[in-house]
Amino acid sequence: MQNTPFDDALRQLRLLQREFDAELDRILAEGQRRFRYTVQRGRVVFEQGMRSLHLQQRTGLWRYLRSTPLAFILTAPVIYGLAVPMVLLDLALMGFQQICFRVYGIPLVRRRDYLVIDRHRLSYLNQIEKLNCVYCAYANQLLEYAREIASRTEQFWCPIKHARRSPDAHQRTPYFVDYGDAEAYTNELESLRDSLKTEGD
Repeated sequence: MQNTPFDDALRQLRLLQREFDAELDRILAEGQRRFRYTVQRGRVVFEQGMRSLHLQQRTGLWRYLRSTPLAFILTAPVIYGLAVPMVLLDLALMGFQQICFRVYGIPLVRRRDYLVIDRHRLSYLNQIEKLNCVYCAYANQLLEYAREIASRTEQFWCPIKHARRSPDAHQRTPYFVDYGDAEAYTNELESLRDSLKTEGD
């Protein structure tokens, strides 16, 4: 099968993604050196003295609340009201995977790979800021986790590109068959399913 310009662009995109990941790893390592911490068994450990420095820079609760606009405080229940549906989504995703993915032979998405929540351990954040950081991390990373589960499901059941492009299609989309190509759908559905089942081997 001959390479198309799209195949070449996809190959370049994968190469750029690897370069981006390597640069991000370099930046994270530089941050570890600069701010003197290491990650040990998934837990961040700062060098002695950094915690004291961080505590000196923390804004006290009373000062923080006094400087917060009233409108921000009044919208807090709206923001935190989404906690219940998010927890329900989390539970539903776990159940969905355990039942459906095992039946279909799709590798499970490891929740711990997506839900990385660690900013609440920073001593320069007060209790409200820590709570906000936990909430934001959980919300955003739960959606990343959900997106990966949904994209694996889509690849198994309906790996067809859309006629119109969305702003941020998931990473599996370029491998789906073209919209309107009935022959490719019939011929490639099983191979797309099989490639999904062997992910991580």
